[in-house]
Amino acid sequence: MWLAEHGGLAVGAWELWWDDQDAWGAQPPVAGYVHRLMVDHTRVPSGTGLRLLGVAERRVAEVGRQLVRLDCVAGNARLNAYYVKAGYRVAGHKRGKAQPGGTPKSFTLLEKSVQDSEKSVRGSVPS
Repeated sequence: MWLAEHGGLAVGAWELWWDDQDAWGAQPPVAGYVHRLMVDHTRVPSGTGLRLLGVAERRVAEVGRQLVRLDCVAGNARLNAYYVKAGYRVAGHKRGKAQPGGTPKSFTLLEKSVQDSEKSVRGSVPS
């Protein structure tokens, strides 16, 4: 887990995983997977989430992976639009993803290239 602090307080966080078979299925090792990106909107300026996402993207690129991937609850149009505006493209959908202690949910699968070239190796995306 990565934490963002301001004034000695945690104001944002995210997790970075190196695989996510539950959402994306078996994939070649070409991506980093961002999970649980969050900010405390009462304590940070607008755009902080994008800055945190940018840090995660740079971390993925630094280890030589070509893509950053994430999943977003399919029914959250505002959050899906946020990621598309941040340069992510819809790569697929995952229906009925199990949730710890809860009802399975459907997710939009999004990805973004973090390489300078358009060359990237992509695995198949579940539907």
